Amino acid sequence: MGKTSILRRVVLAGATALAATGFGGSAWAQKTKLTVYTAIENEQLEPFKKAFEADNPTIEIAWVRDSTGVVTAKLIAEKDNPRADAIWGLAASSVGLFASMGMIEPYTPAGAAALKPMFKSGKNPEIWVGMDAYLAVLCFNTAEAAKGKKAKPTSWADLTKPEYKDSIVMPNPSSSGTGYLTVAGWLTLMGEDAGWKFMDALHQNVAQYLHSGSAPCVQAAKGERLMGIGFDMRGASEKTKGAPIDLIVPKEGLGWEMEVTAIMKGTKNLEAAKKLADYSASLKANEMYGKYYAIVANPAVKSMPANYPADGEKLMAKMDVEWMAKNRARILAEWTKRYDSKSAPKAK
Repeated sequence: MGKTSILRRVVLAGATALAATGFGGSAWAQKTKLTVYTAIENEQLEPFKKAFEADNPTIEIAWVRDSTGVVTAKLIAEKDNPRADAIWGLAASSVGLFASMGMIEPYTPAGAAALKPMFKSGKNPEIWVGMDAYLAVLCFNTAEAAKGKKAKPTSWADLTKPEYKDSIVMPNPSSSGTGYLTVAGWLTLMGEDAGWKFMDALHQNVAQYLHSGSAPCVQAAKGERLMGIGFDMRGASEKTKGAPIDLIVPKEGLGWEMEVTAIMKGTKNLEAAKKLADYSASLKANEMYGKYYAIVANPAVKSMPANYPADGEKLMAKMDVEWMAKNRARILAEWTKRYDSKSAPKAK
């Protein structure tokens, strides 16, 4: 056998071995790196990434994660030099604001028709599609209440009683999506004049405004505060872990928001971003959301986590996401002027 034939056989055998071990063909192709901004909880980052990449092996997600207010401010600051390709898990009111500023690439994902109407922007093509909804509930520490002989509140109005002075924590709406939906919910339920009057009275009993939607229920669960107004699912998980807290749905109703997916205008990875949007609207993705949230976009997914308040969805206020987006800056400016003196120091 000639040297040329031997060399050819060696090359062919090597190529066959590479293909067999997964290093040949498309495995050599560089993956598309998709920069995705999000405010989902930290424990969701890896499961979401793995699930999407399993179905889309040529795309790799690079997360940029922070609280809703921080991510919103970051995206606005980067408006003229965008760094994000897509959003997967940010408040609809924030994304509505971006759309009004010309920052969103409209796209109707495959599978969007199956989603509940309230989980879609209603535009054609869609500006965003929803994933899940979250509420602001009251996490009340029953053990601490028993020590101080404090009554359990049943309404928002109850929180203004003098007996609760310095006993309440809630999220700062400038840095937390849960905080903003809470404030917007009060203004929706009570009307603006009565809403601000209520917050003036509540402020007297607030010990601190925290920079996280989860932190108030965590502090209440630990007994550091009597009660925290916070993220519904965090309250349910803390109670499931054994914390002596009750999750209270005030009888006037609740503010709520939804997490959504959207594509950023100007992305250089548009096709990959569209695949993310398609996946986000899929039944498979909604089943994943249902592991973390009680209320998800696809009506076929039934989720009721342990210790979640049964009347939560029934008492959701009629929130107007577009109004929340358009009035966000005005509401936050007014809130900051009135109440920022009790905000927790921001982490450096």
